[in-house]
Amino acid sequence: MKLKIGFIGFGKSTNRYHLPYVLLRDNIKVKKIYNRSRKKEFEEKYESYNIEFSNDLYSLLEDEEIKLVSICTPHNTHYELAKLCLEHNKNVLVEKPFATTLKEAEEILSLAKEKGLIAMPFQNRRFDSDFLVLKDVINNKYVGDIVEIESHFDYFRREYPDFNGEYYNGAFFGLGVHTVDQMVSLFGRPNKVYYDIRSIRNKNNPDDYYHVELFYNNFKAIVKTNHLVKSPYPKFILHGTNGSFIKYGIDKQEECLKAGIMPQEPGFGLDPEDHYGKVTYIDINGQDKELVIKTPVGDYGKVYDNLYDAIINKKEKLVSDFEILTVMEILETGFKGENPRVHVFK
Repeated sequence: MKLKIGFIGFGKSTNRYHLPYVLLRDNIKVKKIYNRSRKKEFEEKYESYNIEFSNDLYSLLEDEEIKLVSICTPHNTHYELAKLCLEHNKNVLVEKPFATTLKEAEEILSLAKEKGLIAMPFQNRRFDSDFLVLKDVINNKYVGDIVEIESHFDYFRREYPDFNGEYYNGAFFGLGVHTVDQMVSLFGRPNKVYYDIRSIRNKNNPDDYYHVELFYNNFKAIVKTNHLVKSPYPKFILHGTNGSFIKYGIDKQEECLKAGIMPQEPGFGLDPEDHYGKVTYIDINGQDKELVIKTPVGDYGKVYDNLYDAIINKKEKLVSDFEILTVMEILETGFKGENPRVHVFK
């Protein structure tokens, strides 16, 4: 059985992070894409897929064959569009961030529950190759009990031209939504969170730097983004009672997609060997060991595989309501008061 879906928005997100994966899947059919401003030159490349393009939103919403709508529009439109889709009995996948406030997220999820539908954010970075390796190391308990995890999502981009952005247009809502979600997916809700969120390149603009620490019972997870990092940190640093794990280099899917290399092509998403993660640990005989772990290939399309199973086969959705609300609360709380500070989560 095919799952027929539609898209609201036809910009970079739809074209780069969604369609290259969805169009490979035989059990999913993209039936319609809504774009307020039609661009024939971009539509032509999808002619062989028989996708209908429209600047009439209600032609998509009122199409009874479409069971899932992916919302790939600016942050401040997510709440209203998600509600509108749910009101028209569509399951929704919402590009990150899911909403701009916790209250908005609660309303979306409440409406979805009332309608018996699914609402979920596009947390594609749960399928980053570097994160998959981290999960493998944790699951195999190579480093023993966790003491500390550090996660980096850094750049070196000196320019930050003025723009009239809101708090949800900054790095914490844009990138922290992924790094925080990864930790919440592994460990759940933290007890306390330390926030240091700033704009370091242009004080007139939303944040471009965050250092946030999530405190759990016996360890903490640090998530960081800085747009002025010339010499890169490891992507992940994990310390435990038996050893440490270091992984350099971020997942290569985005880099390949930007270069026009598609998921079905040879070499897509492959991590260079010098970026493979390394575990240094003490084995059960007290001997020092070193293990290099080959990086798997990530696959953002697995978000859609999960949604197919959730909608068609009534399986659990990838990102639970509890996780969605936890991430939204952590994000929003970062802007409720002065920085730096510690917030206790009850």
